[in-house]
Amino acid sequence: MMRVAHYHGPDDLRVESVDEPTLSETAVRIDVAACGICGTDLHEYESGPDLTPNEGEPHPLTGVSLPVPLGHEFSGTVSAVGDKVTAFSVGDAVTVNPAVVCNDCRYCAEGRHNLCESVANYGLSAQSGGFAEHAVVDAENVVALPDSIPVEYGALVEPFAVGLHAVRRSGLQAGDTAVVFGSGPIGLAIVQAARAAGATDVFVSEPRAARRKIATEVGATTTLDPTEIDAIEMIRSATNGGVDVAFEAVGIQPTYEAAIESTKRGGQITAVGISTNEVELVPNDLVVVERTINGSNGYLSGPRAAEEFEAAVRYLETGEFDVEAMITGRVALDDIVNGGFEALLDPESNHVKILVEP
Repeated sequence: MMRVAHYHGPDDLRVESVDEPTLSETAVRIDVAACGICGTDLHEYESGPDLTPNEGEPHPLTGVSLPVPLGHEFSGTVSAVGDKVTAFSVGDAVTVNPAVVCNDCRYCAEGRHNLCESVANYGLSAQSGGFAEHAVVDAENVVALPDSIPVEYGALVEPFAVGLHAVRRSGLQAGDTAVVFGSGPIGLAIVQAARAAGATDVFVSEPRAARRKIATEVGATTTLDPTEIDAIEMIRSATNGGVDVAFEAVGIQPTYEAAIESTKRGGQITAVGISTNEVELVPNDLVVVERTINGSNGYLSGPRAAEEFEAAVRYLETGEFDVEAMITGRVALDDIVNGGFEALLDPESNHVKILVEP
């Protein structure tokens, strides 16, 4: 038996004892060291099911339905391997790319597995998740961690891979200027990935003072409180008409507008914030000035699951990605609701990333 946090529906996350998941011949069992609470987890907790399957409606790829184990940002130590697994051994420190893909749809065939039509995720719509003492995942989803970094830092590789993928999608070049709207965990990961890619100036627009402070610590050159100043005007003035690249990491009307208006003519806006909110755009803000908007979804997955995760790990090794600045709390599994989810949902909270350590 093991302990796991099961999501049963809105405001209903229960730590329960369940049987150990079965180890298939191509899977590994991981003793979880740490799992980060993500904004996606908070969204499911508040208003799901969304990315989690509905009760009685099994996910088409994995066959699971509510209740499901949550937690998709996790790392730990391999404690068992399937008969056909040769890449990992008991005792290895690892992190997990949680995306489970069909390898059968048009997008998987094109090598764009992160756009898989049937994608599932460990910790959202699969049989295992990271808010648990143990998890069983396919070896294809496992990425090794070096001895030079603490194993719990591997829980931050997933959000760093999101930031890295977003910067790659944006086409940002060394010497470019950039702005990030929103400095939650993903916004902070983008800041660091942009600086690592060679951005000279990275502005951050964020209303929370504590998050602006962390943004400065991890590489933002200028932070702005959009509730106190005209952030758009200040950015445009400081960059001779606008930044080369803007990242929208919130997903609401004001930040979409600000991202567009803060970008130079011919500039790039990359949308990263996951949201079902409707936003209105003025076509001429794009057309007559040849600005471009694209989206960035997660990270490379499927057969390329390790690619961007390994790049993020290398940045952790070199110190270009600052993990400790991102972690603002650690809680035990049994305190995941009050000390974790509710603490992050508190509008007065200064938390950025809380790790659950089973």
